[in-house]
Amino acid sequence: MPLFTRIMALASTACAILFSAPQADAETLTLMTGGASKIVYLPVTLASRLGYFRDEGLDVEILSEPAGVDTATELIAGAVQGAVGFYDHTIDLQSRGMEVEAIVVLAQSAGLAELASTKVAQPMQSMADARGRRLGVTGFGASTHFLSRYLAQQAGLAASVYTVVPIGPDNGFVDAMMKGSIDAGMVEEPTASRLLASGTAHMLVDMRSIEGTRAALGGPYAGACVYAQRKWVASHPDETRHLVRALTRALAFIASHSASEIMAVLPKDFVGPNESLYREALAASIPSFSRDGRMPDGAPQTVLSVLTAVDPSILPRHVDLARTYTNRFADEANAMPAR
Repeated sequence: MPLFTRIMALASTACAILFSAPQADAETLTLMTGGASKIVYLPVTLASRLGYFRDEGLDVEILSEPAGVDTATELIAGAVQGAVGFYDHTIDLQSRGMEVEAIVVLAQSAGLAELASTKVAQPMQSMADARGRRLGVTGFGASTHFLSRYLAQQAGLAASVYTVVPIGPDNGFVDAMMKGSIDAGMVEEPTASRLLASGTAHMLVDMRSIEGTRAALGGPYAGACVYAQRKWVASHPDETRHLVRALTRALAFIASHSASEIMAVLPKDFVGPNESLYREALAASIPSFSRDGRMPDGAPQTVLSVLTAVDPSILPRHVDLARTYTNRFADEANAMPAR
């Protein structure tokens, strides 16, 4: 089928799904993301737009918070059934006595970039220049927070010699970089590409790809995932199974379609006014998405190593990594015939 015809067919399908009523007997679940429009969380949006949740008998409401740490808080409070955020939160929460587990891995990279603002008098050229500087993160306790601290530590800097500033994602982050109110900051796509293309920032550490993440963090990694309280998963295995099936279908869709075809399914406000820039950012991100939703071998150990390097309250001997994720549901989904 010609590319244009495929794109129009996908767009028509998305419109039909958007305006169709949910099934009367559908199981209602609520997921919360740390920023729904971020490319790292794209599989959740696609599963909704393409009707994969509905196919599994689920009526899924997707909520959005600025940072992943807010998502984790809502999950523990019982306000949502699933959190769409970074895997590191499962380890952090377990270290504080709260049992959660990743049920499907969405991305095998951190999907983040540490950028230096070009609007300050002396722009940073490396993380070693962070002494006396202001580093922007999406929020205290967010993945951007501890990863920024880790990169600075690897550059030989103690946490006391720079200031961390919580500024949120997207437009708030862009404004802070443009005004020079932060010297550098960590952010996801498509915001990173917007800042680089405009000349507002230049790259310090690129962890958007699998290779870049391994180089910066020392091994295989798990970034974006969907996680839930272990007690909820144990008492709702069918709902979990259907949720993971829908998300692994979305991952397969990403792996088998071009950036243009994926964009045809997305809401216009996700893409923004610069379609070509978004297309380039998405195309570069596609290889980093998981193909099967499984936890990559060695990734939990890398994430734990990074966390313990910057947070002395997390002791490796007190963390049971096997309880921070499960491949059970992804394996079941992958064993099923393709739909």
